Amino acid sequence: MVDRRKPKQMTDLNLELQESGWEELRKEARKIEGDLDVKLSSYAKLGSRFTHGGYADTGSPTVGSSRSWTSMEMEIQSLLEKLLDTNDAMSRCAASASPTTSVTQKLTRHRDILHEFAQEFRRIKGNINSMKEHAELLSSARDDISEYKASGSMSPRMHLLRERAAIHGSIAHVRLKCSYFCHLIL
Repeated sequence: MVDRRKPKQMTDLNLELQESGWEELRKEARKIEGDLDVKLSSYAKLGSRFTHGGYADTGSPTVGSSRSWTSMEMEIQSLLEKLLDTNDAMSRCAASASPTTSVTQKLTRHRDILHEFAQEFRRIKGNINSMKEHAELLSSARDDISEYKASGSMSPRMHLLRERAAIHGSIAHVRLKCSYFCHLIL
């Protein structure tokens, strides 16, 4: 079958296909951006529970909460990658047509949104990791205090012997490391 359309009609058809592809990609990008916004909000709330009457008061986070953080981090990371892929596809679509100023501005805005979401994710993740480390340190200190209180029935002599053993262990460890490094140098 011979295509009897004029070249202008073919160009119009290609333009329509590119515009519909662009709009589909923009629609997908907006959906992913909305999903990311919700996920990041939930992730931040999960992190804020850590300090507001949550895990920081009771010790370290539970295994279930750790799984939910990990799961949510993976979901957010996946959405960020999808948005990056969609933005790249939008760039290719815009490059294949002669991009107008509004298309270029929209593409730039989608890239800015991706950048903002990625920054927010890193910030929240860093805060949560800091809070986890803080809670683990507090938990460790509480455990040490509890252990010290429980060993209160030990005589002062036993405390000194225990401390002496710890010091000797540290000295032996230092000597071992020094001899190791001396052998590396020689």
